[in-house]
Amino acid sequence: MADLGKRVLITGAAGFLGSHLTDAVLATGAEVIGVDNFCTGSPDNLQHLKHESRFSFEQADICKPFDFGPVDFVFNFASPASPVDYMKLGPETLRVGSDGTVNALDLARKYNAGFLHASTSECYGDPEQHPQTESYWGNVNPIGPRSVYDEAKRFSEATIMAYHRYYGVRSSMVRIFNTYGPRLQPNDGRVISNLMMQALSGADLTVYGDGSQTRSFCYVSDLVRGIVALAQSGEPLPTNIGNPVEWTILECAHAVLKVTGSSSKIVYRPMPVDDPKQRKPDITKAKALLNWEPEVSLEQGLRLSQDYFQSRVETLAAVR
Repeated sequence: MADLGKRVLITGAAGFLGSHLTDAVLATGAEVIGVDNFCTGSPDNLQHLKHESRFSFEQADICKPFDFGPVDFVFNFASPASPVDYMKLGPETLRVGSDGTVNALDLARKYNAGFLHASTSECYGDPEQHPQTESYWGNVNPIGPRSVYDEAKRFSEATIMAYHRYYGVRSSMVRIFNTYGPRLQPNDGRVISNLMMQALSGADLTVYGDGSQTRSFCYVSDLVRGIVALAQSGEPLPTNIGNPVEWTILECAHAVLKVTGSSSKIVYRPMPVDDPKQRKPDITKAKALLNWEPEVSLEQGLRLSQDYFQSRVETLAAVR
């Protein structure tokens, strides 16, 4: 496994995943420059690093060319990532996946730096292959309401492969499956944050459709460990990182009720447009290439996340 180098730049550093990745890269001994425009990220996610001498922060929009000096590695994690955010910020999501990715790649090319891009399982759309392998081209609606995110990520992947093939940029792409844990936005519309916030506040748990649609939930520490290993591997083609244990949404809701001890009821709502019916990563490649697989079960991860979501419930209640 290759070293990430002495100076690493992370776009989207104030986001859920970006902030956890920042912690992990600092733990390798590298200096980290975090970049974010706080479009969806939060300064709170980086507050614990205010006295860390090896961390510096630049508030900037990567859709405009940027350069904060020589770097050895670039992690590109800037993008709205939850349906609530990217459907509200559609044009911005498309721009960060196009202009933003190009600018981040230009920086990596300029300094001969390694590059890893946060792609997504949404590249597979509503998959007709199950589980999803990296060779599957997907079943994506290019003009539906979710397309601003799906197509931004697919364009990013095409651009990264072009820079790799034509310019020799040392690049990797991680296709991230559903991930959760502390620092996840409490109101971002994702399954775990929705259910945990509802359960801990005593509200009804919302399940869409009949709850038979499936997801595979990866705890954030497992995901970040896989991402760092992928960055060190230099593998240029997309690699799935996620937890292959498949849960129906209804099963997940019951797991949340068990962990929180909540007496909330489950209520059913109509399915959103183009919501995938199933999602499960095939991680054969990651296991063979990186010797990686997730270690944290859903119940363990929910317990590790409970204090964080409880604090968010209390903060929101105090504001009201």
